[in-house]
Amino acid sequence: MTPKHLLSLLKDVADHRQTPEEVLSKLARLPYEELGFAKIDHHRSLRTGLPEVIYGAGKTSDQILAIFERLSTSGVPVLITRTPPEAVPVLLNRFPDAKHNPVARTVAYAPIEPLSQNASVAVVAAGTSDLPVAEEAAVTLEVFGAKAIRIVDVGVAGLHRLLAHRDVLAQAQAVIVCAGMEGALPSAVAGLVSAPVIAVPTSIGYGASFGGLAALLGMLNSCAPNVAVMNIDNGFGAGCFAATILRTARGKEETPIP
Repeated sequence: MTPKHLLSLLKDVADHRQTPEEVLSKLARLPYEELGFAKIDHHRSLRTGLPEVIYGAGKTSDQILAIFERLSTSGVPVLITRTPPEAVPVLLNRFPDAKHNPVARTVAYAPIEPLSQNASVAVVAAGTSDLPVAEEAAVTLEVFGAKAIRIVDVGVAGLHRLLAHRDVLAQAQAVIVCAGMEGALPSAVAGLVSAPVIAVPTSIGYGASFGGLAALLGMLNSCAPNVAVMNIDNGFGAGCFAATILRTARGKEETPIP
């Protein structure tokens, strides 16, 4: 449930469009709903501004569908990350309007209204191999109402490719940079922009990259002061962080309720 949804219910009571009992029944699942195998946090959007998201890995199709169905009744956008392939047809059969992104491994339903028509986040992928993580970040942004501008295959092996997008980068309110190998790209981008740069190390690279650890350490050791670093392959976390930056910059029109 979002603050806007809750305010709408309260206004309905004040305007006698719904009875207090009707609204009470709709609020009965707050702050969470017990499913036995999961406790759905319907209150999270009110507290933090971002709703609960389903992490699909390790869950059965039936479990994912049950959580998806309950979240979809709460007036919040529903997002599944790391969706198991076998769960996708089950979800799309039940929710034909849901959007499946096979690169990002996400299923999304009912994106919320844009945070701002002018606010955008540049999502930069160093190489094509980094696209799954970058797409996860971009889809997360879009589900949460932000505009994601994708810039692909601009790694440090050919910096002239990055410089061709300098104007777009300069206009972004935040920049997400996904890179594997040695993880140098976020520092290069940070030297070009005044916006916060969210660095996402990916598990792409040869043996000494240690599954993204080399990129993670390189990003943590960046000399650029405007770089924050996410965990390895955590495009979702980067998307959430960037959406929070935009919402805070906007002045928190929808103030979370403690």
